Formats: sequence, C-alpha cells, structure tokens
Amino acid sequence: MILFNGIILIIIGLLVPLQLLMDPLILSVLYVWCQINKDTIVQFWFGMQFKAMYLPWVLAIFNIVIQGGGLVELLGIFVGHLYFFLMFKYPQDFGGRRFLTTPSILYNLLPNRQGGVSGFGVAPASRRPRDQGNHGDGWGGWGRGHRLGND
Repeated sequence: MILFNGIILIIIGLLVPLQLLMDPLILSVLYVWCQINKDTIVQFWFGMQFKAMYLPWVLAIFNIVIQGGGLVELLGIFVGHLYFFLMFKYPQDFGGRRFLTTPSILYNLLPNRQGGVSGFGVAPASRRPRDQGNHGDGWGGWGRGHRLGND
C-alpha cells in the first residue's frame, strides 16, 4: 500500500508543485484505515467523537481552517481512495479484476508468517519458570510473614 501510494504521489508531485509528499502519504494511509474500520468510534480534539470514516474529512477541514489551502489533504484522500477502490471496492463489490497485488519480491524479503512470539493484542507468555517449591502462596517459599492488623 505504501509503495503504491508513494508512487502515485510522486507522479502527482511531478505535475503539481508540492513541497512535501509525506503529509498526503500519511493521510492516504489514514484514509484506507478509516475505510476498513468505518464503524470504529474515534476521538478528535477536546473529546469530539465520530465514526472513523469521517476522520480524514475532519482533518482536512481542520487543516483548511487552521492553515488555509487544503490541496495536500485532498491529494492524500484522493490517493487513499484510489488504493482502497482498486484493492477492495472494485474486486469485491463490483466483481472486477484485482489490479493490485503485493509483489513477490516483498514476500521474499519480508515473509508473511503467522504466529511467532506473540500477536497483536495478545499478551506474551511468561518465560519465568514455575517454582515447584512455591506451595501456591506466590512468595516462592519465603514464609508467611506477619500480616498487618492481626495479633
């Protein structure tokens, strides 16, 4: 996704004089995430809450009000929408051909493995060995000690 969005932004950057391409690249990735997670509730400044599908537009309007212009934000939304349409909408909703696939050289460099040490949202397993002399008290056989408030 980043490779496709970057190439499209470089082509647009050659046609339209832009100082930086990082802002529209970030907004294009954000747009794709927001379209995939449409119904997720996100928060903006001062606790404003709304669905994620509106976040790129809120950011664009916010930047237009604060900085003026808005071309950079609209380019990011356009490139993100182009990727989302070619990757998800057109093949799934319209039954069209899938135009975008991950190049095999990227799979060779970065294998698509499942599993490993831990996945996202899963706490890693404890590597500490279980003590057999623990007796279930959680102190590793240190004794009972003196509890406060009991004589």
